[in-house]
Amino acid sequence: MENTQYTEDNIRSLDWKEHIRMRPGMYIGKLGDGSSADDGIYILLKEVLDNCIDEFVMGAGKTIDISIKDNVVSVRDYGRGIPLGKVVDVVSKMNTGGKYDSKAFKKSVGLNGVGTKAVNALSTFFKVESSRENKLKTAEFHQGNLVSEDGPVETTKRKGTKVSFIPDEVIFKKYKYRNEYVERMLKYYVYLNPGLTIVFNGEKFHSDNGLKDLLEDNNSKDDMLYPVIHLKGEDIEVAITHSKTQYSEEYHSFVNGQHTTQGGTHQSAFREAVARTIRDFYGKNYEASDIRKSIISAIAIKVMEPVFESQTKTKLGSTDMGGDFPTVRTYINDFVGKQLDNYLHKNPDTAEKLQRKIMQAERERKELSGIRKLAKDRAKKASLHNKKLRDCRVHLGDMKNEKRLESTLFITEGDSASGSITKSRNVNTQAVFSLRGKPLNSYGMSKKIVYENEEFNLLQAALNIEESMEDLRYNNVVIATDADVDGMHIRLLLITFFLQFFPELIKENHLYILQTPLFRVRNKKETIYCYSEDERRDAIEKLTGKPEITRFKGLGEISPDEFQHFIGDDIRLEPVMLDKALSIENLLEFYMGKNTPDRQKFIIENLKVELDLVKDN
Repeated sequence: MENTQYTEDNIRSLDWKEHIRMRPGMYIGKLGDGSSADDGIYILLKEVLDNCIDEFVMGAGKTIDISIKDNVVSVRDYGRGIPLGKVVDVVSKMNTGGKYDSKAFKKSVGLNGVGTKAVNALSTFFKVESSRENKLKTAEFHQGNLVSEDGPVETTKRKGTKVSFIPDEVIFKKYKYRNEYVERMLKYYVYLNPGLTIVFNGEKFHSDNGLKDLLEDNNSKDDMLYPVIHLKGEDIEVAITHSKTQYSEEYHSFVNGQHTTQGGTHQSAFREAVARTIRDFYGKNYEASDIRKSIISAIAIKVMEPVFESQTKTKLGSTDMGGDFPTVRTYINDFVGKQLDNYLHKNPDTAEKLQRKIMQAERERKELSGIRKLAKDRAKKASLHNKKLRDCRVHLGDMKNEKRLESTLFITEGDSASGSITKSRNVNTQAVFSLRGKPLNSYGMSKKIVYENEEFNLLQAALNIEESMEDLRYNNVVIATDADVDGMHIRLLLITFFLQFFPELIKENHLYILQTPLFRVRNKKETIYCYSEDERRDAIEKLTGKPEITRFKGLGEISPDEFQHFIGDDIRLEPVMLDKALSIENLLEFYMGKNTPDRQKFIIENLKVELDLVKDN
């Protein structure tokens, strides 16, 4: 066997652009096509926005203008503008940026100086314009390479920075920005920065009351047990209420303006502080789970030089606040202990409602305790030889694994569909959970049913969400059912289950519907899969002659070889989103209540295309 020489020639040094383009996951998490809120195209927007937010925090500029049109993204702030001599360096040289001067940006969002460089490297077009001292400097790039630079020239433009970019389609395949995700991100920015106005495609976003607005905008007043408790300190802000209908705990947590979707040290400390303070206030040793059941809350803290557990900053790892402050845990405990206790003393009506809620939770827990133990034992036994779950290797909690955001659980019906997906899936990141026929309609039922019903109990165990959403094992939970009336019904039953017992799975954008092709159109040279009647017509036109047309009536009819196309790089996912105009209670009443004619009409209208296609064939 030939000896391979290992010399200097073998060592290749990548420049910053090549490194980012070769390993984009290290910088922006997963890539995706825009169907998920944590897909790369939204992280690109966020990285640019974070710089504008830092300007606002420094007291420079109160408005940010954003436009997204035909995948061209423009972000304009009215801050101080990048120093004109450094415009090119700031967006194209690693370790260049104002935030290394910690006096200027003590509690800044993006401290690693990588943000805009990553956006630049991953865009086919990237343009930065800086206006200050009545001068304008412009630089334009392609995939991180400087194409042209102009100025400084005289200008009458208001000072500030404008960044425009087009994400590279080679890296982000067939992507599309979804306004719902962008709007949600912008709302978080304004909640965390009261007084800031963001204008997105002409629509204004603004908040005067911070986290209080966050809870009130996301929940109907009728569902809140008591008015939002809103507490603010020097580097901390907290908002708390309890839901009348929701079973689970819900937390929105932030560090230095960063939405920490996976919580971390600050969120754990907050959960602990709420339980301890309320126990002390009532002088009763209530169970923490009874105190926190149905809580809806938000916490934002500012930390010097925060340490996150991943590049996309979704989980705080820091234990220290920085400076002269104590640990994160002590700081939050002291603040909540004093302020929440004061609030409850001053608001006896709220204190009384809260105590009644805790006692009700205690009663329900005791009723459930026997059945919960049985269910857990059953789930343990089942998981040893659980045919329902075929697991994958990488999970959402594997913070060091850059593939963790791709972790997906497909929920399928019947053996044939499960078989096709199981044989064609990526065993590293894709798991399959098989349903046995139609799940139970859980509308209006108590949590007891989750433990009594074997299917729901095993699904809850597979997702690992019984105790907390922080332990969720898969980033994407995908309902994969046939595109017919029965499949639609199963979708509704599963969505009902999640809405009823685990609404944050939907609120935090983890639930999707798998789109599968309705037709295969092929000739001897090419095969095209079509997801709609329009796509079928286009395919017939493209392939000319008399191509063969197959109508897929169910997932089981699609062979594993073919199926890997639909759950691989070209996967099409439709996110399940909550309509902000409807409360969860109203949604459940509509879908699963007694208004059968309305629901039938809804299902028929949504399956109109399907039924037309059936008639055509």
